[in-house]
Amino acid sequence: MSKGITLSKEALKVHIRWMIRRDMPEVLQAERQSFEYPWTEEDFLQCLRQRNCIGMVAEHSEGVVGYMIYELHKNRLHVLNFAVAAGMRRNGVGVMMVHKLIGKLTTHRRSKITLAVRERNLPAQLFFRTLEFKATRVLRNYYEDTGEDAFLMEHLAASEEQDEHEGPLNNRMASYEEN
Repeated sequence: MSKGITLSKEALKVHIRWMIRRDMPEVLQAERQSFEYPWTEEDFLQCLRQRNCIGMVAEHSEGVVGYMIYELHKNRLHVLNFAVAAGMRRNGVGVMMVHKLIGKLTTHRRSKITLAVRERNLPAQLFFRTLEFKATRVLRNYYEDTGEDAFLMEHLAASEEQDEHEGPLNNRMASYEEN
């Protein structure tokens, strides 16, 4: 788990799986609850028809409680859309979905996750920050609907973070060999 957020023992039992067509009504409901300018069903379908685009849902008690849409790039995953149903927030669903993505970094040999967050969306900024995402750039006039700026946030794979922030690894075996 990341430093900032830990899951309690009472955390929801959530199953994260591929998004399928029959999930769309619940996904659209969560989308409308979450965003002032929500994606339409056609926006979702158009995105998911792309070869490099993946949709996943978080399911609890036979219902969709969250979803994420992301693109596969050569060296990164880029999150296009991410939300948790309004009544299920602050129960660890979003954390589990992010951890699912982080787990894919080593599987797909990609070194980072990127996403854009609206400048006014402080709850999302704080949520991703607690999961060790860092704002790296301001994307000016990013959103076509309002012209609002976005923050580009990145999460580096563990080995990337260590190389960047902690310097060289201590090799205890090498120190024994020198003696």
